[in-house]
Amino acid sequence: MSAVSAVSFIRPLYNRSPGPRGRRHTLPASEFRSLSPEDAISVFEIEREAFISVSGECPLHLDEVRHFLTLCPELSLGWFEEGRLVAFVIGSLWDQERLTMDALTLHKPHGTTVHIHVLAVHRTFRQQGKGSILMWRYLQYLRCLPYVRRAVLMCEDILVPFYRKSGFKVHGPSKITVGPLAFIEMLHPVRGHAFMRRNSGC
Repeated sequence: MSAVSAVSFIRPLYNRSPGPRGRRHTLPASEFRSLSPEDAISVFEIEREAFISVSGECPLHLDEVRHFLTLCPELSLGWFEEGRLVAFVIGSLWDQERLTMDALTLHKPHGTTVHIHVLAVHRTFRQQGKGSILMWRYLQYLRCLPYVRRAVLMCEDILVPFYRKSGFKVHGPSKITVGPLAFIEMLHPVRGHAFMRRNSGC
């Protein structure tokens, strides 16, 4: 499966205005791209700070971040400013109706559901709407992947309103628990966007 057809959605949100004649800019002011295993440490540092202080648990440990960025980097999206990672989302494919414990660590290459493992924003860039913008771009990107039919995630109750604003609907209590933490499973349909694909350059 290739993500080449969706490249139009992984491009800079805006470019820096040209400088004086002869001046070169080697880094775009803002860039969206898929992540690679080389980004794993930056990803984990942001994730650890964002989640450990709140829930005491990281959705993905460092080895799991590397695992998914090796198996399915095309299902990740990072937001970089001046070459620095400021926000990211990581997903993998799943092949069942509901998430199970196996979904936390497995990538099912023939699945049609994208399991969104984690969305996180660097602490100095929070409260700026970056999480919502990144999720919107990620969902637009998924609509360009012909094998994706829906996106699912699990979150704590307090985050349900945030994901509802991005178009997710509650699918019910998650079957997954992590220690004392319970989660809500949420669903976003991706299928039924053939018209969008034909008219978006996908």
